[in-house]
Amino acid sequence: MIKEEQEELCSSQFGLKQEADSLMATPTYEERGHTELEPNSEQLLSHSCPEAKNQDQEESQYVTSGSTRNAEMKKTRHHRKKSHSQRLYNVPVSESQGETDTTKKSIHCDTCGKSFQYKSQLATHLRMHTGEKPYSCSTCGKQFRMNSTLKTHLRRHTGEKPYSCRTCGKQFSLTSTLKTHLRVHTGEKPYLCSTCGKQFIQKSDLDRHARVHSGEKPYSCRTCGKEFNDTSILKVHVRIHTGERPCSCSICGKSYVDSSGVIKHMRVHTGEKPYSCCTCGKRFSWKSDFERHLRIHTGEKPYCCSNCGKGFINLSAFRNHMRTHTIVKPYGRSFSQSGSLRQKSYLTRHTGEKPHPCSTCGIGFSQKSDLDRYIRIHTDEKPYLCSTCGIRFSDASVFIKHVCTGEKRYPCGTCGK
Repeated sequence: MIKEEQEELCSSQFGLKQEADSLMATPTYEERGHTELEPNSEQLLSHSCPEAKNQDQEESQYVTSGSTRNAEMKKTRHHRKKSHSQRLYNVPVSESQGETDTTKKSIHCDTCGKSFQYKSQLATHLRMHTGEKPYSCSTCGKQFRMNSTLKTHLRRHTGEKPYSCRTCGKQFSLTSTLKTHLRVHTGEKPYLCSTCGKQFIQKSDLDRHARVHSGEKPYSCRTCGKEFNDTSILKVHVRIHTGERPCSCSICGKSYVDSSGVIKHMRVHTGEKPYSCCTCGKRFSWKSDFERHLRIHTGEKPYCCSNCGKGFINLSAFRNHMRTHTIVKPYGRSFSQSGSLRQKSYLTRHTGEKPHPCSTCGIGFSQKSDLDRYIRIHTDEKPYLCSTCGIRFSDASVFIKHVCTGEKRYPCGTCGK
């Protein structure tokens, strides 16, 4: 009877041991509770059931070896996960880094020594030294080092402008161009000239302006050697030699070397005269004519003869005057300037030709200036105003005599007025 109770007690204690072992193998089981339970069960089994003790030792060795293998498998999986992460993000691992990433830039260019984090960045950089341009435009054939630059270039052909200004709606193909454009609305001018203090929206404008102070002209014409401080001016100048005139008038078809020439020419058709004299009110289509006109009121004569000291308002009159000292007459035996053949109408005097007729009465004139002066009889136009006495004149020569002398040289023989 006592022997049977001992066997039942041993069997029940062996069942408790199996439950304890299963709990120990469970990951969620706490180690503190297991250490408190394990000595009691081992002591109880060692005294009451020797067979269970031997079996317990074998199972403990099995659990220990299984735990060791689990730890090694976890370490292997962690190592593989780390290697996969490194391959996924293309992180270069050098010998100096080891297991820990001690530096982010470990790849160096052998030519210039510049450092890079990724091999792909180094490969793109090396094309600067080798000159390799693997990406070419299928439309114009232009080649590029980077695929992103090619994609940006293609917008010139397709006309795609994905970036738009929220203020005015203007569209742009580049984000950098949009950023520069926004400064027109904000008034921001971040680039300051250190010499005169003038501010500019973009750096290229500042660099071009700085050459005004330095006198630098880095761009020269290969044909005539003339130097320029801006590439755009050189580009327009080269068209003089090539004869290229890409800009044409949409009304009459006349062509020009640049767009500014077309804009000025359009004023002939529209009659626009944007430049107005604040003294006499006369208006002009071209700025050069306006500035030359202002010298009549100011008396400025910037062109002075070094031989006799005579001054002139415009450059063409000064050049014609200089020929009187050099006795150079390049336009025939009796003429020192090309305009004399037309202005004085020497040729039309022989032929009797009058190519300039009046559209109102049909009278013809040999010179256009005579026609312009005559038309004022019909229109009663008197564009020349004396700022002193307020008298207006239709003829420039009479106006100049009046301003210079203040005299009235043509009195009336009857009343003396």
